[in-house]
Amino acid sequence: MTEQQVPETLSIAEHEPGRPRAGMWKRMRQAQAVMLPLAAIAALVAYFTAVNPLFLSVDNALNIGRQSSVLLLVALAETIVILIGSIDLSVGSIVTLVGIIGASAANRFGWLAGAVVGIWIGAMVGLVNGALLTRLKVPSFLVTLGMLSILSGVANQISQGESILLESPVLSNLVNRAVLAGVPNVIWIALVVTGLLTVVAFRTRFGRYLFALGGGEIVAANAGVPITAYKLAAFVASGTICGLAGVVLTGQVGAGTPTAGGGLLLDSIAAVVMGGTALSGGIGGPHRTLLGVLVIALLGNGMDVTEVNNFTQDMVKGAVIILAVSLTIDREKYAFIK
Repeated sequence: MTEQQVPETLSIAEHEPGRPRAGMWKRMRQAQAVMLPLAAIAALVAYFTAVNPLFLSVDNALNIGRQSSVLLLVALAETIVILIGSIDLSVGSIVTLVGIIGASAANRFGWLAGAVVGIWIGAMVGLVNGALLTRLKVPSFLVTLGMLSILSGVANQISQGESILLESPVLSNLVNRAVLAGVPNVIWIALVVTGLLTVVAFRTRFGRYLFALGGGEIVAANAGVPITAYKLAAFVASGTICGLAGVVLTGQVGAGTPTAGGGLLLDSIAAVVMGGTALSGGIGGPHRTLLGVLVIALLGNGMDVTEVNNFTQDMVKGAVIILAVSLTIDREKYAFIK
């Protein structure tokens, strides 16, 4: 079968007469994965509004949007990699490095050069991650774990542990200004990227092949999917979006800081799995990640409003990850759970 002939669904689960169809169970699992975050969003809004009526105000809604926009971008980047059954632990460090180098480049050559350099750095890190995975056959967990440490070290070496302030306010104005419907541009940027990735995921060959890889790499390979090329492309796309997130965050805070991406890794993974994208790959998508980010953002903002301390917030987020993974993991893919 040639690459042109690869169908959208590369494998069809068999079922025996008298037993429920596999397709029905799949649809039920997919419905559950969507309904759970929607139910969580409704419950969080209801609870925190009852505790503090200002939680439901327009100002607080915009505040939640501003706070979660960079997280949404990073979670979208993570989603692309998780869809193929891999994981990227370097996303937060990419954002940090992009902030440091991007701010330096912006101060020296202008904001546009800083933005371009930052996005390019993200793409190159993604390329290296993907090359190590596909060429040296090093598992993505180990590759990106090592890259996390390398990038953090490089960022601190360049900045000497200090923030690099943007000398020009142009980038900050572009990111923070509200030019449409009173909504800050940073929110529109994140939503537009979400929409574009959702279209790519469900309306292009690239997106279909990502799902195919996560659904079963051997089956996908036998069907003619160029495994190496699409794995590499997934990591490059992820790194590029992280580069954009780093540029946006730098503009948002007006500086590149060596701790900028510190909390993004845990929160992005939590958002991805809470939205219903399975860590085992092949199930989910960018639209679900948007729901997961809303859950994490509402949870974080609500705990801030109700003055829950940071240590408790970390414990809650960890519990959310465990719960979400337990509900979304496709156990049929694993003969043994280790």
